[in-house]
Amino acid sequence: MEPRADISPEKQLLTLAWPVILARATQSIVGFCDALMVTPLGEAALASVTTGALDVLTFVMLPMGICFILQSFSSQLWGRGDLVSARRYADYGLVVAGLSILPVLAVLPALGTLLGLVDYAPDVREGMQTYLAIRLLSVPFVIATEALNNWYGGLGNTRIAMFVGVLVLIVNVGLNYALIEPRLGLPGYGVAGAALASTIASVFGYLVIQSCLWLGIGHDTPRFSRGFSFAELRRMLRFGTPNGLNFFLEFSAFALFINVVVGHLGTTVLAAFNIVFQWSSLAFMPALGVASAGAILTGETIGRGEPERVGALTKLTLRYSVGWMFSVGILYLLFPRFFISLFATNGETSQELFEIGALMLGLSGLWQVFDAIGLTMMEILRAAGDTTWPMIARIILAWFVFTPIAWTLVLVFDGGPTTLMVSVILYIAAVAAVLSYRYRSGAWKEIALLGNREEVLA
Repeated sequence: MEPRADISPEKQLLTLAWPVILARATQSIVGFCDALMVTPLGEAALASVTTGALDVLTFVMLPMGICFILQSFSSQLWGRGDLVSARRYADYGLVVAGLSILPVLAVLPALGTLLGLVDYAPDVREGMQTYLAIRLLSVPFVIATEALNNWYGGLGNTRIAMFVGVLVLIVNVGLNYALIEPRLGLPGYGVAGAALASTIASVFGYLVIQSCLWLGIGHDTPRFSRGFSFAELRRMLRFGTPNGLNFFLEFSAFALFINVVVGHLGTTVLAAFNIVFQWSSLAFMPALGVASAGAILTGETIGRGEPERVGALTKLTLRYSVGWMFSVGILYLLFPRFFISLFATNGETSQELFEIGALMLGLSGLWQVFDAIGLTMMEILRAAGDTTWPMIARIILAWFVFTPIAWTLVLVFDGGPTTLMVSVILYIAAVAAVLSYRYRSGAWKEIALLGNREEVLA
């Protein structure tokens, strides 16, 4: 298999990036539309859906982070020209997806008790319980789709993920329209309708991409695996688990921050912060697409035995990811009220939501560049198989720096929305600095993700 050497690195990056950008953007737009389409139901419904969606991510982060390593394996195997081995890694991702249902089944019976431990308003707690009871059932399908998206991406095909993402978005928005408010002869199911729409759309997306795999659409590997190697599965888990733990524990700290620290300030601040989070998640996706494309090229380059070319790829990736996020940050700083106005409805309470949300979104503009740097460094390090050191560093920052500082400033010293945002800004800046240090150390060059054949089969 010949490398993609006939076109410039910049063109390679952008060719791979734009479908990833659209695919990732559609994922964020699903959550964004859920939030936007329940806005007419009031602040309690908005807080229930946005916070519930974030809580679902707590169950998604560990297996999804593990499956991200599939891109590293398939890209390096693609660079090496071993497509038979690359095909087996798709199945290893599906194994992880199947296992992801276990924590969901353990938590579902205790949802009411767990939500009762947090200081929510009664209507928010009830809405979240309804939403989570339905939406959590989508977790294994989300993970399976994410696994195959990353596997395809490592092979250089990022358009499959884009295609599936667009289909999921169309199905989700259509079902939201039909199920949330009374329409089309249906009574309107409110928060439950939003959860059901997202769950059905997730199952549909998985069925589409699984069919593509089995039909041989979009890949040159065998349509079905030849053998199943527990040694390869263990190797995937060895490198993927630190990445998954990183995602899970870091996001858990953030979920604790939202549910306890932000939730402590009331329903309006909680709803406002989650609106900011929805906007930031949407704006984040182009940078993630570029960083993922840079990681794919990095994996291919390492697989071909050319690690000296990674530095130039990293600089190129940073140029586009930082440039995008800097532009977004400027827009947030200059026009925060415009973005928040989409979620504002008439009434005194909604005016308070509008004012607080505009303040928080404007401040979020300050973290955009740091976010792009940290994201790019994380993706490049993962492509090289460097997952354990970043995991340890980010967990320390999340749980032993960010969480206690935010907790103390808000719950002990009665800080408000500005304090919340400053805590997040400092945390994201620290993550960017630490991961940049790790990359510049060059330790990732000593990691052999694929190993030699004897080591893999041992």
